[in-house]
Amino acid sequence: MQTYKMEFQGKEFSMETGRLAKQASGAVLLRHGDTMVLVTATVSDQPREGVDFLPLTVDYEERLYAVGRIPGGFIKREGRPTERAILGCRLTDRSVRPLFPKGFNHSLHIVATILSMDQDCPPEPLAIIGASAALSISKIPFEGPIGAVIVGMVDGEVVVNPNQEETEKSSLHLMLAGSEDAVLMVEAGADEIGKDDVLKAIQAGHETIKEIVDLQKKMVAEVGEEKMTVEKKELPQEMVDEVEPIVKKGVSEALKISDKQEREEKLATVKQGIKDKFVEEYPEQESELVKIFETVLKDTLRKMIINDNLRADGRRSDEIRPISCEISSLPRTHGSAIFTRGQTQVLNICTLSALRDMQMLDGLGLEESKRFMHHYNFPPYSVGETGFMRGPGRREIGHGALAERALEPVVPSEDDFPYTIRLVSEVLESNGSTSMGSVCSGSLAMMDTGVPLKRPVSGIAMGLIKEGDDVAILSDIQGVEDFLGDMDFKVAGTEKGITAMQMDIKIKGLSRELLEKALERADEGYKYILGIMNETISEARPELSPNAPRMIRMQIDVDKIRDVIGPGGKMINKIIAETGVGIDIEPDGRVFIAAVDPEGGEKAREMIEALVKDVEAGEVYTGKVKRVERYGAFVEVLPGKEGLLHISHLDHHRVDKTEDVVRLGDEIEVKVLDIDEKGRINLSRKALLEKPSGGGGGGNKPDNRK
Repeated sequence: MQTYKMEFQGKEFSMETGRLAKQASGAVLLRHGDTMVLVTATVSDQPREGVDFLPLTVDYEERLYAVGRIPGGFIKREGRPTERAILGCRLTDRSVRPLFPKGFNHSLHIVATILSMDQDCPPEPLAIIGASAALSISKIPFEGPIGAVIVGMVDGEVVVNPNQEETEKSSLHLMLAGSEDAVLMVEAGADEIGKDDVLKAIQAGHETIKEIVDLQKKMVAEVGEEKMTVEKKELPQEMVDEVEPIVKKGVSEALKISDKQEREEKLATVKQGIKDKFVEEYPEQESELVKIFETVLKDTLRKMIINDNLRADGRRSDEIRPISCEISSLPRTHGSAIFTRGQTQVLNICTLSALRDMQMLDGLGLEESKRFMHHYNFPPYSVGETGFMRGPGRREIGHGALAERALEPVVPSEDDFPYTIRLVSEVLESNGSTSMGSVCSGSLAMMDTGVPLKRPVSGIAMGLIKEGDDVAILSDIQGVEDFLGDMDFKVAGTEKGITAMQMDIKIKGLSRELLEKALERADEGYKYILGIMNETISEARPELSPNAPRMIRMQIDVDKIRDVIGPGGKMINKIIAETGVGIDIEPDGRVFIAAVDPEGGEKAREMIEALVKDVEAGEVYTGKVKRVERYGAFVEVLPGKEGLLHISHLDHHRVDKTEDVVRLGDEIEVKVLDIDEKGRINLSRKALLEKPSGGGGGGNKPDNRK
């Protein structure tokens, strides 16, 4: 067993190998504070037949025992990964994937298992570091090591790996992964901060990453295995020389077609034509023919952009596709919008509900619920394909979370806007950056609903083509540029500043200078898009959608909560049944009434006020006779509060029988004479009647109640 240690923001950080999971190709146990993560990397002995990609699978396994909890529900074991686990898996995958050599096609499985959780030390950076360490010491060919940190910003100062208290105060949550030379992956949510602060945070985080990389290098030097040999399959030069010119001519013509579908049809025709033309000459080498086609396609597109500043749809590198915005697209929803940018189109629907509809979370974090949700759907028809729709995959979860992170900073607080808010993005057409289209349409849909956003939000995806020292940064990338390019860099924000970022690259890192240029261009791009959105709607409608529930907020004494709920929920269920509203009561006495019908909401408010109101001596009430006895009647003067109207106080003259004056169900006016030391209420009808002339009248002797 070997252990390697360093100080990590005031706490010990350690990596241990050789004690656990020894049959994996590489295994490392990481600890920071009381957070412990076991990361394993395992590789197959033989390459996968018939694949020309890296068959990498990453799993991020949350275990609730890590925080001393038992899973909820009937099964009592972990089931489908939580959203946080899926995002943790994607962070690890995106960080290590660019660092495997081309031609390495062995099945590869990385598993990060969270064994113990300290809220001051999040496990996500440890999973990335652990994946790097396990790969680096194993026989798996990996061009690392890399490190990862979380960077926050508290009161304008950068904090690397902030604790829980600092995280709550932070205006930035930035996950950063990189090698000792460059940045590999960025994932960030921010409270409208400037691009200079973002760059400052990235630079500070990268300095700590270098220290983590140095520790891994020491580990590799002492316990690292000899790496597997990767056999690079070279294409027959004779075949390349014969096929390449023909492919290049067809591809060059296809790439001049701006419409995505027409272009793809033309490229498919070129590919099939090459197969048909050379099928007899190379009968068993169809895959090599396809490889030549793909290589020529990639090289041709990249040279067009680098040399001619010309993209596949005819744009220059800094041009953004035509944009259109539409709101109130659906008549019965609370709010809706359609955002179209080129051949990317996203319909977003906003729905408001009571706070009881918050999403309950069952994970390793301290957060137990959330009131703002964004869900993203990507059906096959959006790219002109057929397929199965079996719920969201990791990509859909990741894109939805990115858009949610971008919009959350501008959503009003629960105190200012006591609603649960759900956004759903339906991708109708896709040709690049549907996640940023979801940000734009989500912002428009909320303003259409009447949600008082602090400011509108938009987003843009940037790309990169790098050939040696030649570099082109692309604004608003489309699908083919994402697929054949070197970077996908998404930035969302308001006029005031950035709210979210996500960067993935396919090269071995991005220098600070390139990152700064990309961020500068992105800042210009999303603000340009924001200007177009503002022409449609620039702030929330002054009134909520007529289809949305109105929220009436009340504050009652905590001791009165039981009076509103009633035994077994009797009182609150009665109010809901009679008024058709939804009611949420918080432990601190806050009451939220959600009502589509304003009259129903007002009636519910009055009923609750009556329930919590105290009966006062000397006051006059209109009550309902609930019970009739020989000695008088019990009258409900306020909901759930009854008093005795003794027979002697029914009238000025003597009453022989209670039913001679009042009957069950009658509504009568009564005055509260007094409330005794036991809380019993004594009523009088007689006190409100004009006394008959001549005085007298006898009357009944009052009984003493037992």
